[in-house]
Amino acid sequence: MTNFVGLRLHTRLPLPVLGDVSATATSTTLSRAVLKKWNWRVKGPRRMLLGLGVSFLSMAGSKSFIALARITAGPSVDEILKNVEWPDQFPFKEEDFQRFDETPDSLFYEAPRFVTHIDDPAIAALTKYYSKVFPPSNTPGVSILDMCSSWVSHFPSGYKQELVVGLGMNEEELKGNPVLTEYAVQDLNVNTKLPFADNSFDIITNVVSVDYLTKPLDVFKEMCRILKPGGLAIMSFSNRCFWTKAISIWTSTGDADHVMIVGSYFHYAGGFEPPQ
Repeated sequence: MTNFVGLRLHTRLPLPVLGDVSATATSTTLSRAVLKKWNWRVKGPRRMLLGLGVSFLSMAGSKSFIALARITAGPSVDEILKNVEWPDQFPFKEEDFQRFDETPDSLFYEAPRFVTHIDDPAIAALTKYYSKVFPPSNTPGVSILDMCSSWVSHFPSGYKQELVVGLGMNEEELKGNPVLTEYAVQDLNVNTKLPFADNSFDIITNVVSVDYLTKPLDVFKEMCRILKPGGLAIMSFSNRCFWTKAISIWTSTGDADHVMIVGSYFHYAGGFEPPQ
């Protein structure tokens, strides 16, 4: 089952359960940096939202890293990040970001893959979610960055903005993405510096690729830098991955841990609201 739990500015509003996902459990994480306001609609800090494709988690006796963070809000996954008492320091070590396959990622992604990496119900749930949180199509001044992009971004059908930039690893895939107005090829595990000016984007999306980032704090700090005041960052992740390229802390933990891992990236990067 795919759950999306939302945080509206100043008021917490639950978003609906978006249906069963037979083969893929997906999660979506969004965040606003603590700055000013949306240009187009609302005022408030940048925010983060997380949803997960499991329903309950018992933290008792956990030996994973989440034992380092004191969970005070109960076992429900959609509440797992409420009132977390995070450790003072980032709880991961360098080896947690190693991969089984440490050959250059440019080689792994050299050949285009014109396939989807989550199943149809998960795609439908994510697209429906985007339709709820994206500004209306063709809103003047809105710009979107699809980070770790490919040939498809799962945006609502016909959705357009004046500027939709794709940042990915394979140029052929990026060329084939119909929602992009421009693109750039970059390996974020080699160069974490995003090639954009401060306050460039209203929205950043990242679909099923956060588990491949070997320097996530650096990337998340860059995300905060390039978001406009009040901008929104949406991280979506799945229980599927190229396991040889996913970081070890991801492949050695489960879905609920992944919520905490992504939540910790936002927390320790700074400049974002507390993760939800």
